Amino acid sequence: MEKVAFDKKLKELFEQYNELITRPNKIQGNGNGIFDRYENPAITRNHAPVFWRYDLNYETNPNLMTRLGINTTFNAGAIKLNGKYLMVVRTEGFDVKSIFAVAESPNGIDNWKFWDHPIVMPVTDDPEMNVYDCRLTQHEDGWIYGLFCAERKDLSQPDDSSAALASCGIARTKDLVNWERLADLKSTAAQQRNCVLHPEFVNGKYMIYTRPQKGFIDTGGDSGICVGFTESMVDAEINEEIMVDPRQYHTVKEVKNGQGPAPIKTEHGWIHLAHGVRRTAAGLRYTLYTFLTDLNEPWKVIRRPGGHFIEPIKTERVGDVSNVTFSNGWILDDDGTVFIYYASSDTRMHVATTTIDKLIDYVLNTPEDAGRTQLCAAQRDELITKNLDILKEQYPDIEF
Repeated sequence: MEKVAFDKKLKELFEQYNELITRPNKIQGNGNGIFDRYENPAITRNHAPVFWRYDLNYETNPNLMTRLGINTTFNAGAIKLNGKYLMVVRTEGFDVKSIFAVAESPNGIDNWKFWDHPIVMPVTDDPEMNVYDCRLTQHEDGWIYGLFCAERKDLSQPDDSSAALASCGIARTKDLVNWERLADLKSTAAQQRNCVLHPEFVNGKYMIYTRPQKGFIDTGGDSGICVGFTESMVDAEINEEIMVDPRQYHTVKEVKNGQGPAPIKTEHGWIHLAHGVRRTAAGLRYTLYTFLTDLNEPWKVIRRPGGHFIEPIKTERVGDVSNVTFSNGWILDDDGTVFIYYASSDTRMHVATTTIDKLIDYVLNTPEDAGRTQLCAAQRDELITKNLDILKEQYPDIEF
């Protein structure tokens, strides 16, 4: 490629990039009354800056080839800091290694732009092969903690190139720029995933939501979302895990489940967002669901709205790992708006918005799972009967 053509193509790449990151995002019509989805993904792999992906030196890359490609941008932690809405995005390269990168928005909806440089996360004495799915917690001790999955090769199975160990990596920061790496969480579980730090001390201790595993993929046994307590986040250690939300047969969490972001505090209790996995004829299906725990004893569930909260729909169902919605980040704004950041099919990030009042209404008043088909039919029949009476008495002009 001649230098003139190179310069023209380079300019076009930046024009396309700037057009994408400044594109406004609008609410989709016909919402469900609980939250609003948006027309476009919040962040895609094309939101990665041009200078992350290409060697822009004509002498070393005259054909302007992609040198370090970005495959997916998903499973982001989220926080509002200094008036900016920030996501710490799991940014996976063509090499299937994930790095953390901060994307910033002025309004939490659109105009997301990555900071120029990704996070070069410090490592422990035993460097991991991969890190991903960072949950951010602004703790009352003054630190922002990032808890993430730190994956290493399982050296006890040297002949199995896919055998891996998952542990909870821990780092802390004040600005998302300078990070201090702490020791990985120690616990009695063989492996840990989906660990999240509770934002307040509980009885003077740090409380961590965990998901103990026997194997890298399988949860095994009676696993589910648990909690454990540690005196310090420096050399954090949990010696006992209390079950909070177990898996359950023939529900959205029959195969496995895990805590999403840190819960939101309300006067009624702590609102949690979690993911649940069930088997289908098309494979595993990941959806999001909610539950409410006690204000003073956050490990005690007091309300469980039945079924899923957010599911993958339309193009969200297609991607690297299809039929998946996953969230590890949300933001409660000062005006009561809640920004829910969720990934679809391990590929891209989306935003949905609701309010804290709507979330409270949802968790308090949505019926719990009745348990089996006959009871679920009776539950729905009762709702239908009430609604038909209302329609006949109050809305005689509506045809039904």
